[in-house]
Amino acid sequence: MSENRWEGIDEFVAVAECSQFTAAAERLGVSSSHISRQIVRLEERLQTRLLYRSTRRVTLTEAGQTFLQHCQRLQDGREEALRAVGDLTSEPKGMLRMTCAVAYGERFIVPLVTRFMGLYPQLRIDIELSNRQLDLVHEGLDLAIRLGRLQDSRLVATRLAPRRMYLCASPSYVERYGRPHSLSELSRHNCLIGSSDLWQLEQNGREFSQRVQGNWRCNSGQAVLDAALQGSGCVSCRTITCWSICTVVR
Repeated sequence: MSENRWEGIDEFVAVAECSQFTAAAERLGVSSSHISRQIVRLEERLQTRLLYRSTRRVTLTEAGQTFLQHCQRLQDGREEALRAVGDLTSEPKGMLRMTCAVAYGERFIVPLVTRFMGLYPQLRIDIELSNRQLDLVHEGLDLAIRLGRLQDSRLVATRLAPRRMYLCASPSYVERYGRPHSLSELSRHNCLIGSSDLWQLEQNGREFSQRVQGNWRCNSGQAVLDAALQGSGCVSCRTITCWSICTVVR
C-alpha cells in the first residue's frame, strides 16, 4: 500500500454518506474529478471494489460497507485526538512532573511555577527538588531545569538564561589565607564543595573541568553560600548568588 494510508479515506466516506460524487465534492470543497481519482487509487491499493457507480447514485459493495464502518471510527478518533491536543494548547491542564536543583528551585523556579498555576488552575504540578542526576524517562518526568550542558542526546534542551561562574571567598577568608592569583593555586585553598567536586571553569576563553578538594561538603547551594559568607573557604558560584562575597580570581 501507499505510504500515505489516509489518502482517499475522507473522500470515500464523503461519497458513501452522500451517495453522490458531486455532493461529496461540495462537502469537501474539491472537484468531482479529484474525488473520483482518490477513490480509484484507494480501490487499487486495497485491490477490491468499494462502490457500485451509476449515473444517478452510488452504492456500497459488501467490502465497502465493512470498510466504511472502520473508516468512520478512524475519523472519529482522529477528530477526538485533534480536539484533545487543541484543548491542551488552549489552556494548560493535567499533571506536569518536573525537577530542578534544590537551591535554584527554591529561590527561583518554585515561585514562578506557583504564579503560573494561579493563571491556570486546572494544572497540577509535582516538583522534585534534587541535586541528583535523574533519568527523566525512567522517573516519569516531563521537564527538568538544570544548570550546565545537555549530556543525553535523546533529550531536547532549551536555553532559559546564560550564567557566569565566579570563584569567590569572603573578605575574612582572603584576609587569613590570601588571594589565589591563578587557578593553579586553588589546590592550596579549602574549597567548599556542593553536589560535585568537579568545577566547571573558564580561563582565557577556554572552558575546562577541575577537581577540587576541601573539608566541607553539602548538596545545598544555600548552605554552601552561608559557609562561604562565614569565611570557611572558596566557593564556585553564579552571579545571582554572589552578594557580599568578593571575587578572588579574575
